[in-house]
Amino acid sequence: MESTGPPLYSAGPSADMARSTEEDSLVDGPLISADALQSAMRREFQAVPTTCPAGFLSLIHVLYVVLSLCVGIMCVLKFGREEVCLRILGSVQGDSAIVFGKVFLWALLLLLTVWMQHHHSRARCRGYLRFYRQTRRLKQTPLVIHSTGNVLVLLLSALRLPQTMHTSLLLGVLGVEFLVAWPCLLYYTVKVMQFNNERAVPDVSQEEQSHSYTVTSLPTETGFRGSSSLEEVVEKQADLIEYLKKHNTLLSKRLLNLTAQH
Repeated sequence: MESTGPPLYSAGPSADMARSTEEDSLVDGPLISADALQSAMRREFQAVPTTCPAGFLSLIHVLYVVLSLCVGIMCVLKFGREEVCLRILGSVQGDSAIVFGKVFLWALLLLLTVWMQHHHSRARCRGYLRFYRQTRRLKQTPLVIHSTGNVLVLLLSALRLPQTMHTSLLLGVLGVEFLVAWPCLLYYTVKVMQFNNERAVPDVSQEEQSHSYTVTSLPTETGFRGSSSLEEVVEKQADLIEYLKKHNTLLSKRLLNLTAQH
């Protein structure tokens, strides 16, 4: 009795030969140089757009401190013309005007911190892990300082001190807050401006490029060091794995597009 089944393996050798020919054509095709990929990444660099808001908020902070000193000295401590204060502030007391301005400044700083966190997280996803870690605490420090100042202002209001002492301590809190928070915000602005001007490639690409020019390379930031804590190493590895997944997906799309063009 003869078998009438379909010839399952009849087209096997020809299919394998065609498949191998296609694979050889892809392998033997024009390779993409590392310099071309690096230049493409450099052209696609996305700056962190937080310098202008941070600089604008720094200017507002300076104006607020100056106006608060003027209001506290002229309108509350009675060292100036009181009719000017009444014409400008109306029925609002000088201390209340200073507190209202502080709340407004704190709200602006909160919005700026959320804005900065959003763009820094995007920079982290694009592979700029070192920049993200360098500015992680720096961008949050001004908000923490202003929040601590708000607590001290509430404490002064609850103590119900004499008017002169209350205003003097309030201006002192604003002065200390300015001396600590304003340099941090200014330093953050300088760091972001330097990052935008460098237009560097992601950290992994920088390490690969440095290894290509050196025969014996030192351990990179992705490895374990004796002085590094385990939590820091795990965090670096998690950031690197997340970036490499997205980076490999992007490179695969570029390779397919360039292969299709050739």
